[in-house]
Amino acid sequence: MTAERVAMIRERLTAALQPEDLEIQDDSARHAGHEGAKGGGGHFNVRIVSPAFAGRNLLERHRMVYDALGDAMHSEIHALSIEAKTPEEL
Repeated sequence: MTAERVAMIRERLTAALQPEDLEIQDDSARHAGHEGAKGGGGHFNVRIVSPAFAGRNLLERHRMVYDALGDAMHSEIHALSIEAKTPEEL
């Protein structure tokens, strides 16, 4: 199930934001027994570099990521840590 979730996250973020770099880490195992994990949602860390973030503040960038993930944020993903940068910020 975990590999499928990572693939889904990668697919949605790639389609919506055309990242130049995208790293997704599944941190769900570290949260086993956590209240949110009981509902089946995973914990993920995302590092995404995309020109789409140019001129956007941190809150806007995070909203763009949440929008790209859509309904998965209510079912497949319990917690998401986001690092969103433009290529120029590297």
